[in-house]
Amino acid sequence: MMNNAPGSPRPGPAPTPGPSPDTTAVHAENLTVVRGPRTVLRNLAFTVPRGQITGLLGPSGCGKSTLMRALVGTQAKVTGTLDVLGHPAGHPTLRTRIGYVTQAPSVYDDLTVRQNLDYFAAILDPGRSAADRRDDNVTRAIADVDLTTHADALAGNLSGGQRSRVSLAVALLGAPELLVLDEPTVGLDPVLRRDLWNLFHDIATGRGATLLVSSHVMDEAERCHRLLLMREGELLADDTPDALRTRTGADTVEEAFLHLVDEAKAAARTKDTTDTTETTR
Repeated sequence: MMNNAPGSPRPGPAPTPGPSPDTTAVHAENLTVVRGPRTVLRNLAFTVPRGQITGLLGPSGCGKSTLMRALVGTQAKVTGTLDVLGHPAGHPTLRTRIGYVTQAPSVYDDLTVRQNLDYFAAILDPGRSAADRRDDNVTRAIADVDLTTHADALAGNLSGGQRSRVSLAVALLGAPELLVLDEPTVGLDPVLRRDLWNLFHDIATGRGATLLVSSHVMDEAERCHRLLLMREGELLADDTPDALRTRTGADTVEEAFLHLVDEAKAAARTKDTTDTTETTR
């Protein structure tokens, strides 16, 4: 499925069929996002396999959040191909199939934890006939994020980490097929980070869901099945942690990432030198 910008020329030959939607949650080709004079994402091409945790890693400002907004259909000026669960990103049928957690907690401070989830559950699954199902989903989501003892506490009285967990609970309502989590562990203590990653693996292996988790903390890369490594709006690698370590001869993913960054810098310097030589001839 092509999501070309309006007015884009039609390609001549028929495109090669993309990966099967039965095994691929996300498929991108030539994905580009331009914001003003700046190209935030530049010709990205990658796939996110179903039923696994894919880590989106890179330094702050490299375009991770922009890519995630593009995936959930809230980013403007997206060109190229971006298919999610077999549909173009932003398609109306995806609204109940994707759970999205932003960096800032998306909760109402004047409502309790349960009231927050009751509110969002009613939007996702409205009607009196769904009341029992909504109640079960809310109770399950609260337990998933270990907030059962805080279910009746006002969200505004919770710690920052607890409020982040409420946002995650909202995203878990309705058992989404794809969870898009933008730096969900930032600011959390090591024990809570470990517990959340255990939950992420339970969701992937036990429920068959797909998770795309962004982070700028490289040790979290070791917890992922697959990695997308980004730098300055470009994709440096799309591979498994083991394959990246083998490819670069590194002991850790962090060392592998730094090796790839150095390679990219060297290639850019060589290109600049070549371009300068050509223009001065």
